[in-house]
Amino acid sequence: MAGGRPSDYTEEKAAQLCEYLSSGMSLRKACEHENMPSAKTVFKWLRDYPEFLQQYTLAKQEAADAMVDDMLEIADDGRNDFMELNDPDNLAYKVNGEHINRSRLRVETRKWIAAKLKPKVYGDRQAIEHPGSI
Repeated sequence: MAGGRPSDYTEEKAAQLCEYLSSGMSLRKACEHENMPSAKTVFKWLRDYPEFLQQYTLAKQEAADAMVDDMLEIADDGRNDFMELNDPDNLAYKVNGEHINRSRLRVETRKWIAAKLKPKVYGDRQAIEHPGSI
């Protein structure tokens, strides 16, 4: 298949792809890298290669930890939370609500994904009460 995307499974390609994924990168972004297969091919590999399915699953769980690190960085980064007003006579700042809301969305999205990828660690705890005698 000259000029097309690679579709042949190799342990090296699988390992590189999983390295991208474990860093928190989306499958779509990982597949954009040179010599990476298409997402369609990756899904075929998941069906055809049990060892790759295991490696992929672990990489996605590791991605949850990377996303938690991202959330801390996003939450701690206040560089654009305020904007300078365009008044040379009055040096003042105002809250940059758009940036703050975008940061909130970025954190909430990662939080939701981390909870789905690693629910025992990042999911909401479900308390189950048993009414009975003590």
